[in-house]
Amino acid sequence: MGGDDAVTRDPPSTLGRSLYAGILAYMALDGFKNNDKRVAVAEAKGVPMPELLVPFVTGMLFVANLGIVLWRFPRAAAGAVIVFFLGTTPAIHDFWTMEGEQRHANKINFLKNVALLGGAVMLLDRATGRESDRDARGAPEDE
Repeated sequence: MGGDDAVTRDPPSTLGRSLYAGILAYMALDGFKNNDKRVAVAEAKGVPMPELLVPFVTGMLFVANLGIVLWRFPRAAAGAVIVFFLGTTPAIHDFWTMEGEQRHANKINFLKNVALLGGAVMLLDRATGRESDRDARGAPEDE
């Protein structure tokens, strides 16, 4: 349930998780700070119950961020980040419906979120305990 001790102590993994979680923490804290604006955007996009969902998913992102950086309940944490990005990215950054600078800015944010989604998928893979990286390198099992 907790984290894999080898992952928790591995300096590159700790650095990578910290950098990744730092971005998620910034996004969540900014979301809390600008909740009213985000609720208005979600409402304009047709998101149901935006007054409830926006702060809920922002809190989910913040808690998931803690799970990733501390490597506690990593599957749940990575899964929550995946759910966050799968839900918010196409709904909020629907650049294909826009024109000009708004289209360009939302395309960048859409692609950024897709990259962060990819990172969460890799973290989920790591959290499942599969040894795909070791197997791909042909390293011995006791590595």
